[in-house]
Amino acid sequence: MAEAAADRIPVFLASRNAKKLEEMRRILGEALVEAGGPGIEVLGLDDVAHYDEPVEDEATFEGNALLKARAGLAATGLPSLADDSGLCVDALNGMPGVLSARWSGRPPPGEEHAVDDRNNTLLLDQLNDVPDERRTAEFRCVVAFCHPGGEERTAPGVMRGRVIREPRGEGGFGYDVVFVPEEQTEELTSAEMTAGLKDQISHRGRSLRTIAPEVVALLRS
Repeated sequence: MAEAAADRIPVFLASRNAKKLEEMRRILGEALVEAGGPGIEVLGLDDVAHYDEPVEDEATFEGNALLKARAGLAATGLPSLADDSGLCVDALNGMPGVLSARWSGRPPPGEEHAVDDRNNTLLLDQLNDVPDERRTAEFRCVVAFCHPGGEERTAPGVMRGRVIREPRGEGGFGYDVVFVPEEQTEELTSAEMTAGLKDQISHRGRSLRTIAPEVVALLRS
């Protein structure tokens, strides 16, 4: 297991997604500083001993986030964070929702890199006949934190916007290339935004900033 710097508290983040890890480390680090928290070293799945990750079979984002955070705590003994997030499209009755990451099915071995493209292609096909004014949607996220002392906390976050007709942008991940958030003066997709702008308005940014003071309090307890 990777070790944290001597002056930092190790916190486990149950994810192997490099882009998500980078984003969450950045946002959480800034949020903890603002909340007056201690320095932390965020460790991902590749930084700890292998364990069997739970099947994400809960019906809600909160349920899946807690499932992953609890498993991370049990496997590592470290204060553990996890998030579950997805795109909820109004015209699809809130789907893909908790199924967002596997909307087009699980990719064949060796083709995991193509899952985002597959998911986006399927989503755009499903919305092909939906007029622009009805392509509204929102990204939802719940971050869960489980402390070795037994305490658990969750925090939701939402970013409203709409699904466009063709992918745009090179940044982000998942459905970022087809989603234009409401809270901006430009017509940028989440994948076209700077990291700073996206962090300010994103569902994950809101979740992490909400939970940061509670993480600080529990790490100091």
